[in-house]
Amino acid sequence: MSAVARTTTNTPVMGALDGTPLERVAQLADVIRAGGDEAQQLRRAPASTIDALIDAGLFRFAIPRALGGEDASVRETIEVLEAISAIDASIGWNVMLGAEINAMAAGGMAPDLAKEVFIANPRVVMCGGGGPGSEFGRAVAQPDGGYRVWGRSTFISGCHNSEWCFMPAPIFDGDAPRIVNGAPVVRTFFLNRRDWQILDTWDMAALRGSGSHDVLAEGAYVPPRFADGELMALPARHENPVFRIPVPLRLAYNKAAIGTGIARGALDAFGELARYKKPLMSAVPMKDTPGVQQVVGECEAMLRAARAFMFEAMDAVEAELRAGLVLPSGPATHHARRAGLVAADTSRKVVY
Repeated sequence: MSAVARTTTNTPVMGALDGTPLERVAQLADVIRAGGDEAQQLRRAPASTIDALIDAGLFRFAIPRALGGEDASVRETIEVLEAISAIDASIGWNVMLGAEINAMAAGGMAPDLAKEVFIANPRVVMCGGGGPGSEFGRAVAQPDGGYRVWGRSTFISGCHNSEWCFMPAPIFDGDAPRIVNGAPVVRTFFLNRRDWQILDTWDMAALRGSGSHDVLAEGAYVPPRFADGELMALPARHENPVFRIPVPLRLAYNKAAIGTGIARGALDAFGELARYKKPLMSAVPMKDTPGVQQVVGECEAMLRAARAFMFEAMDAVEAELRAGLVLPSGPATHHARRAGLVAADTSRKVVY
C-alpha cells in the first residue's frame, strides 16, 4: 500500500527542474514575498506558495538523487535557505523545516520504504519535532510489530503543509515503559496526516507565518513497515557525508542559515531605504550620512565574518567525513556548533 499523497491542486508528478536551486529561488522572489505577506494573515504559509516551492524542488533539493532530490551539500543548503529567508523569513523557515526533515527522513529510512514515501509522491513534505511544553505521551507496542502513539508536540512549523509528522514518544510494552540500561526507550515515530490533528495555538507577533501550531496524536497507528523509520541511520545509506552529520549539528546550521538570510535581507532593505530617506532636520539622504555609513559597514563586516566562520567550520566537518570518518570528530563538531551560534547571534545584532 503506497503512502497517501499530499492534497494539492497540482498534479503529483514532478518534471525535470531547470537551473540550480539558487536560481529557482531568484525566479520565485515575487511569489515568496507575496506568500510571506499572506502568511501573516493566515498564520501559516499559503498553500499556493508551498505548491510553487514544491514545483521548484525546494523541499527536495537536500534528499538523495536516488530518491528524486539533488543531494545538496551543507554549503548549498545554507545558501538556499539564506536566499529564501532574505526575501521572507517565514517562508524561509517553512522551507527549512520541510526540507530538513525530508532529508533526515530520507537518510534514516530503509531503501524500500524511502522509495514508497518519496518516489511514489514527489510532492511530499514533512514536519515534526517538538518544543517546550510538549507532552511526550507513549507509544504502545502492538502484536503485529506496529505501535499506537499518543502525544502532543508544540512548535510544529509547517504542519498545515505536511503529509507526515515525526513525534517523539517513550515506548510502552502494555502498561509498563520499556527500560534499557536504566532509562526509558524513546523513539521518534512517523505519523501520516490522517492520524494527527492540528491544534490552533500559534499567534505570535511577527512570527505568525511559520505556522508553528501544536500537533496532537491520540492512538495514531504506526504500521510495522513504518516502525523503524529514524531521522539518522548508521551506517549511512547514502554517500553524501551530510547523512553522517549528527542530528543536533544538522539542526544548528539549518537554523543559523535562516538568521544570516534575515540579516542579509535587512541590510539590503535598509540600503534601499537609505538611498532616498532623509533623517529629521537633514538635507541629505541617509546613504550620505557618515554615521550611517559606519554602522552599515560594521554590520556588513560582522555578517560576512560570521558567515565565513560557519562555512569554514562546516566545510571542515564535511572534509573529515569525506576522508573516511564515520562521524565528525569532537573538536570539529564543537567548532561547527560554535560557528552556528556565532552566525545566529551576529545576525540578531545586525538586524537590531
